[in-house]
Amino acid sequence: MNDVDWVQLIIVVVIFVAVTVMGFMAARWRKTGELDSLDEWGLGGRGFGTFITWFLLGGDLYTAYTFVAVPAAMYATGAISGFFAVPYTIVVYPIIFVFMSRLWSVSHRNGYVTPADFVGGRYGSRGLSLAVAVTGILATMPYIALQLVGMQAVFEVMGLGGDNLLAKDLPLLIAFAVLAAYTYSSGLRAPAMIAFVKDGLIYLVIGAAILYLPGQLGGWDSIFDAAKTKMESTSPTTGQPVGAFIPGEAGYSSYWTLALGSAMALFMYPHSVTAVLSTKNRNVVRRNAAILPAYSLLLGLLALLGFMAIKANVNIKGLDGLANPQLAIPRLFDQEFPAWFAGIAFAAIAVGALVPAAIMSIAAANLFTRNIYRDFLKKDATPAQEAKVSKLASLLVKFGALVFVLGMDKTISLNLQLLGGIWILQTFPAIVVGLFTRWFHRWALLAGWAVGMVWGTITAYNVVNPATGKHFGGSLAMIPFTDTKAYIGLVAFGLNLVVVIVLTLVLRALKVAEGKDSTHKTDYLADAGDPGVKDLDELLEGGGTGPAAAKP
Repeated sequence: MNDVDWVQLIIVVVIFVAVTVMGFMAARWRKTGELDSLDEWGLGGRGFGTFITWFLLGGDLYTAYTFVAVPAAMYATGAISGFFAVPYTIVVYPIIFVFMSRLWSVSHRNGYVTPADFVGGRYGSRGLSLAVAVTGILATMPYIALQLVGMQAVFEVMGLGGDNLLAKDLPLLIAFAVLAAYTYSSGLRAPAMIAFVKDGLIYLVIGAAILYLPGQLGGWDSIFDAAKTKMESTSPTTGQPVGAFIPGEAGYSSYWTLALGSAMALFMYPHSVTAVLSTKNRNVVRRNAAILPAYSLLLGLLALLGFMAIKANVNIKGLDGLANPQLAIPRLFDQEFPAWFAGIAFAAIAVGALVPAAIMSIAAANLFTRNIYRDFLKKDATPAQEAKVSKLASLLVKFGALVFVLGMDKTISLNLQLLGGIWILQTFPAIVVGLFTRWFHRWALLAGWAVGMVWGTITAYNVVNPATGKHFGGSLAMIPFTDTKAYIGLVAFGLNLVVVIVLTLVLRALKVAEGKDSTHKTDYLADAGDPGVKDLDELLEGGGTGPAAAKP
């Protein structure tokens, strides 16, 4: 142990114990049946209303990584790498207002649990469904891992650590073991209940920081002046400015492509879809698309903490003696606030890691169960067998993410997270376009997905961090045959779309079989109570494993 701050630690432990109790109690919360089906365990009974969903989606999308990484990026290199997150979380909600209610409708009428279920039913292609499922699991793994990186930053600042692996990572191992236990026991209801605590803590901490810290640091003028001075200084490694205080013309394409590409990718992640499908009707989805921008205000204020950390001149060296920008915000709270309030802030970050990590692991497990296990390994799996496999898979996903964090260099793991958006964006044509038209050919979609995945991965690998010499050193690269830098994921998506359109024309001209569409045009506007839309009792009786019996 390294000079543990016991006041901070006790507060974090007390809040963590309270959250753990809530996690296990959630198994009985709003319970309508046994947790022996994916509709109950993996989607919370498909019965969440506007209020619960607002907190669940907030806890799902605004994570501990966001709490730590967005202001850390602002601290390290400024607006292009950090503040783009604010406009992207504004742009995303009109996008989901348009298409997520359609996904809700077709999923509830046909008993779909995952986006890959929808793709398989829409295009009659298990191969395309498998591609979407594997991409979702792959993109989610580093996302879960980076929740743990945020928790590690908090533990390190509190003084929990040591010279050996066990002492350094034991707190994280304990926290994750508890997370695994109550997720296994309670399913999606656990993070849904804990999200109330998580969001309340974060609003309290950010509100207090925005009101208190500027006065302590000499006012906003002084904070922005310090940030501008740092960003305009020359990096000894690259010989270029450290970052961008306000992006110049050369940074416009980087900024807007990061924002747009990230917005398009966010609700392609399986955990986002899982939260949406847990709602009780399509209007809940639309209402949340209208009110969730309140979190964007929170994110904008949160991002400014990075500039405050510059003014406060926080020490970002870790226990290993190396600079780690992820420590900037925990060190800011540790340095500028009393120990008791810093403890509350650290608990907010820790709980803010557990909620999305739980939802992400459930969503990834559902993808494995429905679109790999049932489709390829055991086609006659019962609802109870599906639920059991999904529970076990959620443990394996958490374990894999934990190994990822403990066994890899943290700089590499942070950069690999950027691949998540690049990968998941390649499922956009199959999912979103498929909600409105079936014109794209299934084989063209599969080919476009492969081109986007390969080109995006190789291009990202070839981005080298000049400070560390590591590959996967960023998410920006030159657009082919131009001198314009842009987000790799959005360029890969463009290549994907071109391939899909061209091959669709070719395959249609050759009259290649398109596959059977098991959905009906009225499925996409159906709501709770409409003919053919199964209520929860019908889903549980029928297992929620196929199309509703009543079809217009």
